[in-house]
Amino acid sequence: MAEGMKIVVGLGNPGDEYADTRHNIGFKVIDSLAKTLKVDVRKRKFGARFGLGDFADKKLILLKPWQFMNRSGQAVATAVGFYKLALSELLVVTDDMALPPGRIRIRAKGSAGGHNGLADIIEKLSTESFSRLRIGIGQSGREDAVDFVLNKPKKEDRLLLDQAIERSHQAVLCWTEYGIEAAMNKFNSE
Repeated sequence: MAEGMKIVVGLGNPGDEYADTRHNIGFKVIDSLAKTLKVDVRKRKFGARFGLGDFADKKLILLKPWQFMNRSGQAVATAVGFYKLALSELLVVTDDMALPPGRIRIRAKGSAGGHNGLADIIEKLSTESFSRLRIGIGQSGREDAVDFVLNKPKKEDRLLLDQAIERSHQAVLCWTEYGIEAAMNKFNSE
């Protein structure tokens, strides 16, 4: 196993037409981390955009699977396997319609909760036992769920989501340095 190495996976869809949609908030968190840690996440590896940096005396892999959301699992499984990482060293960042816009929730494990990206990762890893950080994007209401997640948020939600990206960024750094329990205690109570 790779000692002192962690991997953060942000889920989204590749392509400019998806760049600012609700579904790509995982990519936004990776981009935020990459900017702060001065990591280039444009390298192609594992069927993903990939970058390697350092934080808190640990190597930190930033990964954006470069297939559509519901096919994210293979890139994650390949990267985890390549580096021989324990699943406790994996954190997946994704959108969540069950949470109000801007709310974040961190869990050590759990079901896919209807999220196709998480479902594919669970299938490819053959376990639900990996950490995830879910970012609330709100309910679709009368709008079709697929249309809702693939649309750009309204102005009022955009502000909440931008704040959630920043909090998620801080939560990832907390997880990296102090572990899942510390991140859950600090960020789930907010």
